[in-house]
Amino acid sequence: MDVVIVGAGPTGLWLAGELRLGGATVTVLERREERDRHSKALTVHPRTLEILDTRGLAEQFLAEGLRVPNGHFASLPDRMDFSVLDTPFPYTLILVQARTEELLEERARALGAVIRRGVRVDGLAPGGVRLADGSVVEGRYVVGCDGTRSTVREAAGIDFPGTDATTWGWLADVVLDAPPARGVLTLTGARGGLMIVPMPGGLHRLVGADAEPAGTGEPTLDEVRATVTRIAGTDFGLRDPDWLSRFGNATRQAAQYRKGTVFVAGDAAHMHFPAGGVGMNAGIADAHNLGWKLAAVATGRAPESLLDSYHEERHPVGADLLAHTRAQTALMTAYSPDGQALRGVLSEMIATVPDFSRRLAERLSGLAVTYPTGPRVPDQPLPDGGTLFARLRDGGPVRTAAGLVRPDGHPA
Repeated sequence: MDVVIVGAGPTGLWLAGELRLGGATVTVLERREERDRHSKALTVHPRTLEILDTRGLAEQFLAEGLRVPNGHFASLPDRMDFSVLDTPFPYTLILVQARTEELLEERARALGAVIRRGVRVDGLAPGGVRLADGSVVEGRYVVGCDGTRSTVREAAGIDFPGTDATTWGWLADVVLDAPPARGVLTLTGARGGLMIVPMPGGLHRLVGADAEPAGTGEPTLDEVRATVTRIAGTDFGLRDPDWLSRFGNATRQAAQYRKGTVFVAGDAAHMHFPAGGVGMNAGIADAHNLGWKLAAVATGRAPESLLDSYHEERHPVGADLLAHTRAQTALMTAYSPDGQALRGVLSEMIATVPDFSRRLAERLSGLAVTYPTGPRVPDQPLPDGGTLFARLRDGGPVRTAAGLVRPDGHPA
């Protein structure tokens, strides 16, 4: 086996598909017997939709998701207009993570990836990983896509420096008898912040940061109701919780994304407050960068040194992501009069200074990511009558009038 991936979340599943597209053999190991139906991630950003389109999957996502033509920075009242972005997908897409995983797993399996569930990885072994039962799954390379408590990262001795949680938020997937008239509602003020997003199946997701937190344990329905009422003046008739959870702003980043034949990606490489819904998108982008490189090396089409560029290109992106989410967290929890004044000034700038709003939108959407070779290449017509994104679907490089474009859509 060329590659063993630990973790069958969106990052691991996208990586598995990319590796198979590049001709490498791959096995994905997932400790859960069944997919988690509770979806931490709901938001698919424009750059992720571009990535999906370069592999022919965007239409499947668009057919099922809810398109939202804007995005928010730190839940400020004035939202950023995504219609000004240079992309075929000037919106965010609301789609539950469980469905995203189903679609990505279908693709990975169709390309020939082996996916094993109910398998617990206990550590690394020479030439692979060691399972809890003592057996070994062999692989020349191992990629940890196994979350913030990554077994692979710890076994490889990769440091994960950062800061512990000091601020807590909460989420509740519930039924609303009197939902907001608008599709997505954002409220912020001295009492806290609240966002309400419609979900499939008649549920709404409520996400909040509370100026009067009840603690760090899982919230109760009564606590959620009291918080929502305090912030919004109504509880929207919330009832029948499907999932209640609390999360913190612990912020960490792997010191190395590669250590020999071991790699980390997604939440195993970076953790942060879920401001702006960027986490899953950043993980898929990690996998998109690593996949074609690792496949090319594993199949003998590129030198081993190519793999160093994964850390060189994605680690700075992760560091920028952490800075961006730290800034949003500070603003989201700025409940004092001074903090509220700052929020008002920044919100006014988003509404009245187009360049400021656009720059924030480009960063949030993933379109601003630049590697040493250059920024991502937008979709464009090609001389043969096709388009760049369509030509990238076989996972190989594409030559344009401006030069060679790598399989991940960045200049060569």
